[in-house]
Amino acid sequence: MRPAEELRYLILAAQREGNRLLGRALRPLGVTSSQAEVIRVLQERAPLTLNGLGDLLVCESGNSPSRLVDRLVTLGLVNRDVAGHDRRHVELSLTEEGDRLGRRIARIEEELYRSIDAAAGGRDVDEVLAFLRAFVSDLPAGRALARRAGR
Repeated sequence: MRPAEELRYLILAAQREGNRLLGRALRPLGVTSSQAEVIRVLQERAPLTLNGLGDLLVCESGNSPSRLVDRLVTLGLVNRDVAGHDRRHVELSLTEEGDRLGRRIARIEEELYRSIDAAAGGRDVDEVLAFLRAFVSDLPAGRALARRAGR
């Protein structure tokens, strides 16, 4: 197997296993990893428009997050508020329940990040990060992640 092929499959395997671990940890909360990402982005950046939210999501990169938001509104986790200055301008924010859930999701994410840090075992991760950023920089998910990171 050539190195580029192995790298491709290692990235895919890491993504799948990370999502599997996160999904298992989120299951008792009744949300998916994509819903959790929406909740966390709103927790950090609200109020946001639907387009503004979509620009920051990696899970739904290039797609409208409207279905995700609709479900979270139905669950009572997200508010849709019409802006006073323009009735066509709808802002999204978390309900109190959404914010409480966001704090629980943040704790689960922190546990996952600690396990990733432990797996890195003192290795220099900066070179890997630089490579991966360069690899996805011109792609929708890479641009969304860069916006979230403030780059």
